[in-house]
Amino acid sequence: MSASPSPAPATPKSTGRTIKRVAILFAGGPAPAANAVISTCAASFLNHGVEVVGVMNGYSHLVEFGPDHPMQEGRDYILLTPKRLRRTRNTRGIMLGTARTNPGKDVSHPDHLKDAKRTTLLRTVHEALTSLGVDALVSIGGDDTLKTANKFRLFQQTLPDDAKRISVVHVPKTIDNDYRGIDFTFGYFTAVETLAEEIRNLLADGEATRGYFIAECMGRSAGWLAYGAAIASEASLVMSVEDMVGDLMTEETVTDPKTGVSTVRKIMNIDTFVGKIVDLMIDREEVGKEYGVVVLAEGIASYLPSANLEGAKFDEHGHLSLAATNMARLINNLVEKAYTKRTGKKRRITPVQLGYESRCALPHAFDVMLGSQLGVGAVRALVENQYDGVMISTAGQLELNFVPFENLIDPETLVTVVRFIEQGSDFQKLARLLESSQNS
Repeated sequence: MSASPSPAPATPKSTGRTIKRVAILFAGGPAPAANAVISTCAASFLNHGVEVVGVMNGYSHLVEFGPDHPMQEGRDYILLTPKRLRRTRNTRGIMLGTARTNPGKDVSHPDHLKDAKRTTLLRTVHEALTSLGVDALVSIGGDDTLKTANKFRLFQQTLPDDAKRISVVHVPKTIDNDYRGIDFTFGYFTAVETLAEEIRNLLADGEATRGYFIAECMGRSAGWLAYGAAIASEASLVMSVEDMVGDLMTEETVTDPKTGVSTVRKIMNIDTFVGKIVDLMIDREEVGKEYGVVVLAEGIASYLPSANLEGAKFDEHGHLSLAATNMARLINNLVEKAYTKRTGKKRRITPVQLGYESRCALPHAFDVMLGSQLGVGAVRALVENQYDGVMISTAGQLELNFVPFENLIDPETLVTVVRFIEQGSDFQKLARLLESSQNS
């Protein structure tokens, strides 16, 4: 019996809605060129005669809306005017601020959209935006923000026919570059270059002192940022979640102390993982290189044994707080011991966490161009095409595409699908070239 064919990809459809006033919102972690997106998007709307409201600090103010807390200009939102937008595309930071507040956190299945309690925050967001008189929302953020945008759109479908409908489009943002539906996200190349420069400095330090650095790099779900930074900097080795296969993995049985239920969890084979790094160090010594930088994507920490995750923190989206885990220090200590055991020598090895310094770096020209095009794309989607529920994307020579949410999000779980580096891809092969002691 043949398998059922996959459903055909959805195509965007016009709603026929006229847009007179729009809100722009940025959520999640910062990214270089954020202001290029916001500024160009707002300026393009103004050129079309559309008023623009900038929502401050993600959804954090919207969820507080109510009779005793109406939306207040200057505190909860600002009007984006030509004067305010002047010469802002190339600036650092986020002119609207950001936050990780998640109004869709209680909705994890389509049936939950019918539950008034689970959708309380989504309803509050709708009421807050309605009070501002906006006809559309431009959501800028990562995969969690895309999930929220989709849930907000689906929630509105449950409202009475005469209720206000606010169109929503999404601009993808993550320096991790792990988004489906777009080749590169704005800020990725700036972040790569910023981290690469840090790694180059570490390499110079290591060569001068005959030492190593274990550099933990941002990259929760996929290795795009770690790979890019390692390739651009000539690092000695890079490892990410995509590399956690074969003998680098094992299993452990975990028992919930409350329920007594046991589950099997895939974890890192730490001895093999550490051994791979020690092998690298010994191979490099044989050709006269007593230094190096090993780049590890922070997402590998999710594969640490449970004993190493005791007391770990989690955010509103249920993600492990990777920065607080400090995997670099753990791996660093294990590598030091393993190296000494195998060689009888000691080697200076230092753990470093990299990432935050790249999120608000001055954007490079390409990221300003990409961010600007994505901002314009939001205007074209809403004003020219009158779309609802699409993500703005580019390909080739910044050619715009509009990807329906349905093509990016699992319809049952309402979560996004991570884009990993493909096993055996040319990009991965390029990174593997680094492992040769002759190349770095």
